[in-house]
Amino acid sequence: MIEVRWHGRGGQGAKTASQFLGEAALDTDKYIQAFPEYGPERAGAPMRSYTRISDTVITIHSSVTNPDIVVVIDPTLVGSIDVTEGLGDKGIILVNTDKSPKDIRKDLDFTKGRVATVDATKISLETLGIPMPNMPMLGALLKVNPLVTIDQLSERVKGKFLKKIGEEKTNANIEGIKRAYNEVKID
Repeated sequence: MIEVRWHGRGGQGAKTASQFLGEAALDTDKYIQAFPEYGPERAGAPMRSYTRISDTVITIHSSVTNPDIVVVIDPTLVGSIDVTEGLGDKGIILVNTDKSPKDIRKDLDFTKGRVATVDATKISLETLGIPMPNMPMLGALLKVNPLVTIDQLSERVKGKFLKKIGEEKTNANIEGIKRAYNEVKID
């Protein structure tokens, strides 16, 4: 089983990204869980979301305390909360930032595992025209750990977004996913 913990703020799409990842894995006959955990329920408040993906039935029904991967959608959370809490020796942390993985490793005093960074906000602004970094973060995550393929995720995005936001915005989201996949830096 792979467990992913997402850190973001309300309205940044951490819950949506978590669900897209889980649903794309479900499409490949995996067992999944994808759910949010909110503090004060308002836009801008720190929140967590979780994704579990497994080849066998998942019997755990709690938040993820020892993630394999941590995804930080909002870089202002680095340093204000312990985003590495519970991350093991082989854990991966992926941060939305223009900083290098080495700089983030230093900022977090994270000496184990792998650190990856991608400027998902910039990619989002350039592809969608708005600062919604969740889909680019999914693309970067798939480069760091190919839990599903880009094509599988793209199909899930098309299936969910096409009628809701139209072809142009759907294609812009997929472009953001692919750009982040190609632009992520890993240490």
